[in-house]
Amino acid sequence: MAFTDLDLQKIKKTVGVFCEQRTPAHLKDKLRYEYEIEKQNVMVYEVRPAFRQEGKFIRMPMAKLTYVSSRKIWKLFWKRASGKWEKYEPEEEAMELNTLIQEIDQDPYGCFFG
Repeated sequence: MAFTDLDLQKIKKTVGVFCEQRTPAHLKDKLRYEYEIEKQNVMVYEVRPAFRQEGKFIRMPMAKLTYVSSRKIWKLFWKRASGKWEKYEPEEEAMELNTLIQEIDQDPYGCFFG
């Protein structure tokens, strides 16, 4: 099931605003955060210039938010150095997307921003 227009607006308001606020205005050409919707997932990426490749950027996935429509909850995952997605156990699910975005932003365990 795809997200409704209302869901997409909520995602943009929550995740889009988070990405904008986390991106330092004076460093937009060197570091920024973006999101992308893939089926029932909202992927959050850190975007940086590629080393020694002028004009190219690397998008590194850092968080995955998955909507489970049967339970009406959001689940949060973080990406390990091995490249595998892990449940973010301190706050692995919530009814509201904003709750998990706040957890990513605060990052008390250093899973998202180191």
